[in-house]
Amino acid sequence: MSVNPKIIDRLNAERDGPYTSLEYFPPRTEVGVKNLYARMERMKNSTNPLFSDITWGAGGSTSDLSMSIALKMVETGHIANMHLTCTNMSKNGDPIAGVKDALTEAYNGGVRNIVALRGDPPVGQETWTAEEGGFSCALDLVKYIRKNFGDDFGISVAGYPEGHPNAISTLKEGEEASMTEAEKGRCSVFDGVTYVCRDADYEKEMVYLKEKVDAGSDFIITQMFFDAEVFITFVKDCRSRGINCPIVPGLMCINAYPGFKKMAWFCKTRVPLALQEKMDLLQEDDAAVKAFGIEFGVQVCKRLLEGGADGIHFYTLNLEKSVYGIMDGLGISRDLSAQSNDSDANTMTPVGSAWARVGDTVKTEKGSGIVKEIQSGGAAIVIIGEEEVILQPGTFTKVL
Repeated sequence: MSVNPKIIDRLNAERDGPYTSLEYFPPRTEVGVKNLYARMERMKNSTNPLFSDITWGAGGSTSDLSMSIALKMVETGHIANMHLTCTNMSKNGDPIAGVKDALTEAYNGGVRNIVALRGDPPVGQETWTAEEGGFSCALDLVKYIRKNFGDDFGISVAGYPEGHPNAISTLKEGEEASMTEAEKGRCSVFDGVTYVCRDADYEKEMVYLKEKVDAGSDFIITQMFFDAEVFITFVKDCRSRGINCPIVPGLMCINAYPGFKKMAWFCKTRVPLALQEKMDLLQEDDAAVKAFGIEFGVQVCKRLLEGGADGIHFYTLNLEKSVYGIMDGLGISRDLSAQSNDSDANTMTPVGSAWARVGDTVKTEKGSGIVKEIQSGGAAIVIIGEEEVILQPGTFTKVL
């Protein structure tokens, strides 16, 4: 049986040039899974990633498939970094039995690296709630792993350079003037509304992050961001507070305008004005958006590497062209873009995806309805009863 090394040992090893790592999610269909396996093999051979992540869906919705993909990664030569969440892991009335079983199965399959996460609410639920007697946060999961599995696993945790979405406040009109310089540097604006993790809440985030590291986490992978300065400031803030482990910057590849808008809004991610204006200008031209996404990705990655990052973690969205383009642009690879093949992109819809498609049932403030059309900016035309309503991103959720 193949057994993976721990990622922290690879991060601490000497190497020539920056590393890259890749993140995938479980596709919704069998065809999508088959295509993902083919893509994972191509990308492993082409990019030699330091490690490969597989996500664990909202509400534990992909637990079996995530496990299967993680084990497949080990079998095929990847260094698997399996996400594991606290959400909906009950088994026979025991709120943590599912976590124990998952860790045991992963270990027996050669997986030696876990991303410890609280997890998002199950699809259809607006808020996350802990089960009675279960875990309440990622810190609990880190402590559990170390207590019950010792050093069997390497553990990574999430870091939020702009603050966790739950710690981000919505400012009322006129409150923007009260922001500190630090708050201005990580705030975001959507539809004229400003969102920011206030300094006091940001400090709580830092204290909690240090607790996760002190409890046994080996390194941090950040939430996606579009402003490189946000990450550079975040690292400085971590170091000043005694968080000295490796911090891996997570970069979401921009592949399409609707996805960019939805993810930015969902995470309340800061979007630099120049990026927003360019994306709005190109939004009707899919090819131009993807080309610009690569160009922008190269710019951000160069700044990250100049600012001290040792490598880049790509949120691939299960696609390869943008990753290859950015790597070529950085000089890490040569002519990989010419080898890319994203023709199967339509099979890469995630299990439990929160993003609605035509025909999906969605929940809105006006009641449930059926999506008739998704517009280029991410707005949806939804049929509620006999009425057609145009809804902006973030004002509706998909019902599975």
